[in-house]
Amino acid sequence: MSEKGNFKHLTDANFEKEIQSGVTLVDFHANWCGPCRMLAPVLEEVAKNIKGKAHIGKVDIDNEQKTAAQFQITSVPTMILFKNGKEVNRLIGLRNADVIKDFILAAV
Repeated sequence: MSEKGNFKHLTDANFEKEIQSGVTLVDFHANWCGPCRMLAPVLEEVAKNIKGKAHIGKVDIDNEQKTAAQFQITSVPTMILFKNGKEVNRLIGLRNADVIKDFILAAV
């Protein structure tokens, strides 16, 4: 796992291990996706607000195709909320920081 800023960069190889415990929001994104690029600073803000309560991970769907296929990602950005390794909810599309923060904290 590599961390850049407040995010865990998840790969096909480390995905399962990284979401096993606690609450993790995973942002499935692509570099060519405009809304994904707009979401990045929003997630940075959310990550600061939830530090110690939950984690945020990012999956580049072009590089990590196995994981993207496993969760049937058909549009980006898609954010999936995991609690102890199990999917509990998902959001599709660009959202504001308050919506994302409340979405995450509902599972904590």
